[in-house]
Amino acid sequence: MSPRHLFTPLFTGLALTLLAFQASAVTLGAVLPLTGSSASIGDDQRRGIELAVADINAKGGVLGEPLKVTIEDSGDGATGALDAATKLNTVNKVPVVLGEYSSSVSIPLGQYLVKQGLVHLNIGSSSPAIRKIGATSYSLIGLDDLSAQFAAKDVLGMGYRKIAFIAPNGAYGQGIAEQFKKYIEAGGGSVVAQVLYTPGQSSYRRELQQMQRSQPDVFVYSAYGQEAAVINRESFDLGIAKTPWYGIYLSMCTTDTPPQIANGQIGMEVASLGPTGKAFASEYQSKYGFAMKSSYSSYAYDGVMLAAAAITQAKSADPSKIAAAIKTLGSTFDGATGTLALDADGQRTEQPYDKLVYKNGALQPRT
Repeated sequence: MSPRHLFTPLFTGLALTLLAFQASAVTLGAVLPLTGSSASIGDDQRRGIELAVADINAKGGVLGEPLKVTIEDSGDGATGALDAATKLNTVNKVPVVLGEYSSSVSIPLGQYLVKQGLVHLNIGSSSPAIRKIGATSYSLIGLDDLSAQFAAKDVLGMGYRKIAFIAPNGAYGQGIAEQFKKYIEAGGGSVVAQVLYTPGQSSYRRELQQMQRSQPDVFVYSAYGQEAAVINRESFDLGIAKTPWYGIYLSMCTTDTPPQIANGQIGMEVASLGPTGKAFASEYQSKYGFAMKSSYSSYAYDGVMLAAAAITQAKSADPSKIAAAIKTLGSTFDGATGTLALDADGQRTEQPYDKLVYKNGALQPRT
């Protein structure tokens, strides 16, 4: 009879450890924003990791041992992420670290891990600069050259030509702004106002009024949850929410915004599920009692599954052997988010996206 594995979140400072209570285990690490402006997404990533651990251990674990994932809180910042990664490396001795969500955090996190000879699995960041992290960094999610092209085509396809754009001033925001403008102009549109805001402000009225003066056909934005909530509330108060709003990564933009304010917003999102992903969605619903909160739980789930498959193929928890196995698996690995195809830089080559509208308190498909 197989032993029954019990999983209990244990908090030590900002650390969260998901473990099976056995004498030994194969251990992975993760760095997520469990606090800060992206905490809602980080918590959903944690759920995906938790489900993957449960599924793997129900089938016997990895290399005959239970799988353990130690999750550390980045505090939604690079300093916190590096402190967390240092602990995972020096104390927990993990060969693989998943994370983060914000590109400005994932980039230094990944650079540190690669320098230490560890494997980095990007499960949520999309800045084009991710591509340059290093040889043992891999992305399970498409970068912004893909998302910006999709969003620009979508916006232009709805007849909008004058676009006001706002995003955070960081690695992610700079990258998506550059790529989006390129594809908008190539399609015959124009970005009549572009604002890269300083994250963490209590108000964005000045930035919003600057955009309003350009009299756009549509406001296009991309903002992390709690900052998006401020932007949405103030645009509503200023009356400029009457002009259409389009969110790049709409779940991120609306997750912390009251439904009555977000109602009617349109946008795009990385597709949560591939052809075989329905089982994950059902398991999520059964476990937590509600539907997936974002697309990012499924990418976190696939990150753990890929790492476990690589360790199994390598027959080792040695980082260099895991990296070699990922390069082999990267062209054929089927996960909840679809078939993963990695290019020579370890980046996902094809990324499915969904067209969405926020209506009746939830994101819904948009035709």
